[in-house]
Parts: sequence; structure tokens; C-alpha cells
Amino acid sequence: MKVFCEVLEQLYKKVLLGVTLENDSHDYIFYLNPGVSDQDCSTATSLEWANTYGIQGRHQPISVGVAPIAVAPACLKTNSLMSSSGEVMLLQLTVIKVMTTRILSVKTEFHAKEKYRDIIKILLESAKVDSKLICMFQNSDKLLCHMAAQCLALLLYFQLREKITLSNSWIAFCQKNLSEYSESNKAIYCLWTLTAIIKEIFKDSCSQKTEILKQFLTHFDTIFEVFYNSLFSQHFENCQDTSKIVNILICFLELLEFLIASRIYLKLHFTCQRILFLKPSCMLEVITWPIQAFVKRKVIIFLKKCLLFKVGEDLCRGSVPPLMPPDHHVAMDMLALASAVLQAVNSGLLKTLSVYGKHSFFGGDEVQPGCEHIASPDHVILRAASLVIMKSLEIKFQNCSSASEMKVDLQRFMSELLTFLKPHLQPSLQLHNPCKWLSRVFIEQDDDMLEAAKASLGIYLTLTRGCEATESLTQGKEMWDHHTHENGYNPHCIFLFFLKNIGFDSTVLLDFLISSETCFLEYFVRYLKLLQKDWDNFFTICNNFDATESKYDISICDCVPSLVQDQSTNRTTPHHLTAPHSHIDVCAQHSWASDAPSEPLKAMMSKGTDTMCTSSLSSPRASQSLVDYDSSDDSEVESTDQCLANSKQTSLHQQATMEIQDAAGTSRDKEEFSLEPPSRPLFLKEFDTAFSFDCEVAPNDVVSEVGIFYTIVKCFQELQDAICRLQKKNLFPYNPTALLKLLKYIEVISNKTMNTL
Repeated sequence: MKVFCEVLEQLYKKVLLGVTLENDSHDYIFYLNPGVSDQDCSTATSLEWANTYGIQGRHQPISVGVAPIAVAPACLKTNSLMSSSGEVMLLQLTVIKVMTTRILSVKTEFHAKEKYRDIIKILLESAKVDSKLICMFQNSDKLLCHMAAQCLALLLYFQLREKITLSNSWIAFCQKNLSEYSESNKAIYCLWTLTAIIKEIFKDSCSQKTEILKQFLTHFDTIFEVFYNSLFSQHFENCQDTSKIVNILICFLELLEFLIASRIYLKLHFTCQRILFLKPSCMLEVITWPIQAFVKRKVIIFLKKCLLFKVGEDLCRGSVPPLMPPDHHVAMDMLALASAVLQAVNSGLLKTLSVYGKHSFFGGDEVQPGCEHIASPDHVILRAASLVIMKSLEIKFQNCSSASEMKVDLQRFMSELLTFLKPHLQPSLQLHNPCKWLSRVFIEQDDDMLEAAKASLGIYLTLTRGCEATESLTQGKEMWDHHTHENGYNPHCIFLFFLKNIGFDSTVLLDFLISSETCFLEYFVRYLKLLQKDWDNFFTICNNFDATESKYDISICDCVPSLVQDQSTNRTTPHHLTAPHSHIDVCAQHSWASDAPSEPLKAMMSKGTDTMCTSSLSSPRASQSLVDYDSSDDSEVESTDQCLANSKQTSLHQQATMEIQDAAGTSRDKEEFSLEPPSRPLFLKEFDTAFSFDCEVAPNDVVSEVGIFYTIVKCFQELQDAICRLQKKNLFPYNPTALLKLLKYIEVISNKTMNTL
């Protein structure tokens, strides 16, 4: 026994280092073939295994030597502790797992890989190790069960890679345990192993991913649909052990996410990959179950990721394949899911969704004695539910041709959403512009905020084109503006509140532009194209913001009365500025903002996609920043010249960060951050250039003293200057020419506007 464990430990060390094994492959089978009984490992048992698998006479311990290792792996136990067969089997499975990983790795030396491959093939063919691993799922030792599942998943993927016939015992095991819902642990390990195999396919760098996945799913396409119907037909309140169905549901959600991701990324169209879209109501019904809140949260987040084409991003630890444009079949499936979501909302889904409950923290969800439990809404659910509804509306409107139908649907569902959100937002939305709901709900999650803003903009553009086609937009312009504000989707208000949240800080905008973590580039380009056409409306809304702040003597960062009050109410009309029309001749030659990304945008996104950096910019100007940008503080003390001199050792992001701060803050001095900014006239009357500003004050003071319109214009100019400086030094991660063209055009319109004042 002692010699057996010593040899096994030495074998583990060799495989861990990727050392080529010298002995015959069958010699190692003696030590790697796990036993299925719970009896202690003994010489007699080992001899029995040796005789069984035709390796009689080779049972003596192999003389193995290995270079001294300074620190022994933590998983290795001393011989005195490794006394049970369970401990021995754990080490055996660990060696098999590491050996299989070495085979799949491109870094393993060729001769070592060939020896490992030969050993694994013998284990699968002669020792039937896959059947033994399946039997371990019944073991009471959870650690052993989990290790067996991990090991089995790698071995099955090895069979797929080597084009070996997939284990018949494994296929039979899945068909038996997934043919109907069962509360046994076998179904959980079955689902987990299937998920792990698909995850390995995603992680692998080989070029035959699609063929491998196709070979794998062929065996399970029908059984997945059967299990889907069986699982979601259960009555949760009648289940004897609710923890079982919760565990199975969580495992199945993870598997389903990978199946959908594989369809989008690898362009396969099996029924099991489409089952959610074919029967979406089954998944939506889970939200109405009397089940734990975290399960409902997972379901809603899962639906959100499906609608945003972000499935699989969080689960794939390796590099995710590039997302291909959705084909017609995927688009139709997304439409089916969006329609099902809206139908469920229309049936009262939001009324059954409780956002209060125990919050999960690192220490659990139980409140310790003596600690006060403060009831607060789960903002994760609020954000996810809001984004699911917004994205569903956008997808449905993209496939709808009736403007009147879209307006009715938009009013109904936005009313449902705002009614759902109202009790959870303090102060109430009744005291605010309804368009502010988006910035308040998503303030803690910038990527979701920008997705919601982009969806809202898409809804606005689609509905506008539909109304223009029927000539209803020009006939009732005032009513149209009232409709956009009342239902909280006016794109200009949403963009203004977004700028307010980031303190009109151009460095934060630049951070979003060079980051690949949000959709800000696409959203910003589409909004700038809209701004060219809808400048008068934007200008009027800016005046309304200023008038509201002046009337109520408050900052619109904190409270903005609704812009959709009854026309008979006494309102202060902005008197200092009037919407000019001198820019119309400039805009006449430009078409309406497109709902789809433009060719220049595609060009910008295509260049440098792989090297697009994720930056973290900090600025004292952001009064209510979306993200705590504190990682660039260390780089502020370095000079630009020094950074450029060490460009080979410094990342693109670090260089860009310093240039951004330099471009945005060259003209600032210490007075900018003073608590007592210098007095300025209420509005500037003359400008040397279109974007010339002499005042240097904090953002909120800028808004209150010169108006929000001028503040936005200055922010755009700072952004344009920063992009130009980065482009000249070849530090911008993609070609910003098209974006600069849009910003330059906004500069021309702004210049004409201010010249008329």
C-alpha cells in the first residue's frame, strides 16, 4: 500500500511537469485504474485488477525518479493520511485529469503527449474507466463525485477530439436520467458534465469546434427537449425536496446558456439549442413560482443575456469566439422570445415579481442577531426586468410596420414598467421627468445603462420612421413630444441625464469610447446622427432643463419636475434662448439617423477590435460617476514623454490614460476644483470660436451659471480634442475618423446656433 501510494505520487509530479514517461503504458494502468469498491487499496486488490485487465506480472511498483520539487503540490497527502480507497481514487482521478489536460494543451512536448494519449486510450478501451466514473456518481463522498464528473467530462471531450466513438455507457446514462424529471443527484451530475464538455469545446483553440459540437449534440438533441418539458411542467409547491429542483434548475440554466451561445457563435441549429425560443413561456412561468428570489433573479438575468446576445460571456473562462452577425433564424427566435416576454408582462408578470427579500452577501443572507435588517429593493432585478422589457420592445418594433400599433404597445408597456418601478424609486418619479427613470435605475451598472439607452434610442428611431411614413409626426409635433416624455423614452432627455450622472466629464466619455465593455460607441454614434437632424428639439429641451432649474431653484441633478404637465398649468417658458432654425440648411443634405450601425461605425469597430482596451479614467469633475475610476491615479504622475519612450513596456491603455487627462485638463488650474468658483455671467453672449469658454468651474456650477446647452457643447469639444490628440500619437485603439466627422458636424451646427444668440 505504501509503495503503491508513493509511485502514484511520483507519477502525479511527473505528469504535472509534463515529463515524458519512460515505462510501458500498461505499467501505468496498474496505478491509474480506479476501483469501484470502498475497500482499502491492498496488494490483493491490485493483483486482481492486474489479472483482470491483462497486465499480470506488471504489478510491481515502477521505479520512477523525478527532479526535486521545492514545494510539493497541496493536493498530495502524506502516506499516513492516504489510507482509504477514497483518498487513493481522488489522487488517481487527479492524475487522469492532469494527464488529459496535458494532451489537450498545445504546450505539451510531442513525445510526452503521445505517451499520455496512449495511456488514456488504454484506460478507456480496456479498463472501461468511463463506466467506473459513472458509478462513482452514487458515492456518498461529494468530493469524489465532483472529481469523477470533472474527469469524465475531460475524457469524453478527449474522445470527441480524437474522433473516438463516444462512450455508450455515458449516452445510456444520460438518456435514462434525462428522459423525465427526477430529484436524484444523477441528473445534476449528468447536466454538469454535459455543460463542462461544451465549455471545453469553447475553450479549445482548435478550428474544428463546430464539427466537434455537432458530433456531440447529435446524441442528445431529442433528450434535451424531453427534459425541458419535464422540468418546467413540475409544480414547485408539490415538490417534496425543493432544494433538489432548485439545484437541477440552476444546472440546467447554465447548460441552456451554453447551448444558446454555441448556436450564436458556432452557427448550429439543433432543436436543443432553440428549445427556449420554441417554448419561452415555460421559462417565464418560473418567475411566478413560489421559489427563492435568487432563482428568479437568475432566470431574469438569463433572459436579459439572451436578448442582448451576451449568453456565454460569463461562463467561458477562455477566449470567447467572435460574435457573428445574427442570421435570419436567430432573429426570428429572438422575436419569439421578445413577444413571449411582452405577452407575459401584459398578463401581469411584473405584479408577481417581488423585488424585496433577503439579499445575498459574501457572508450569506441571514441577518445576525442584534443587527437591524433594512428592507430595500433588489436593484439587480429592477435593472434586469427593465432592460428585458426595453429590449423586447425594440426587437418587436423592428419587425412591426404599423406606427399606431407601436405607439399603443409602447404606451401600454412603458406604463406597466414605470408603475412597477415607481414604488422602488425614492423620491418618487412623480416629481421627476419620467425620462429620468433610466439613469436612476441603472446608475450602478453602466453597461446595462448604455444597453437600455441604446434600446430606448432604437425604439424612438423605429417609431419616428413609422410616424413619418404615415405623416402623423409632422401633423402633431407637440403631441409627439408629449408622448416621448410621458413614456420616458425621449432620447435627448436620456442623454442629458446620462451626462449629468458623469458630471459632463469628457474623460469619462472617452473612457467609454475606448472600452470594449459597453456599447457606448454604437449608442453615441447613433445619437450624434439623430442630433444632426433633431437639433431644434434638443435645443428646446436644454432650455426646458435650464428653465426648470431656474424656476424651482434646484439642481436638475437632484429633482426635475415632469416636462409633460398639463398645458393649462402655469409653466415658466424659457426666455433667454429661442430655438434657432439657421442650421436647417446645413442639415438638409443629411438623412435621418439610421437605426442600424452605419458603415463608418462598422469600420471603426472592425479596426483594432482585438486590441481595444478597457480603461479606467479618474476625474475630480465627475460629481456622480458611474464607476469608481481610481486605477489611473498612479499613471498621472508620469510624464507623457516618459510614457512614450517606454511604449514597449507600457500598455496602450496606460499611455492613452495620460493623454486623455492631458487633453482634457491642460487648461485647468487649481481654481477649477475650488469650493468657491469665481463669479460668471449667467449666459455667455460672445464667443471667439464655436466652443470657446473662459469660465473654468466645476460641472454643476457650469450648468447653473452658463446653461446646460453650453456645458454640453464644451464637453463635446473637449472630447473631440482628446480624440484628435490620441489619434495623432497613434494611441487610439481604432480608427476614429467617422466619429470625429460627426463631432465636427455638431460643432458646425452649434456655431450657427450660438451666432444667432
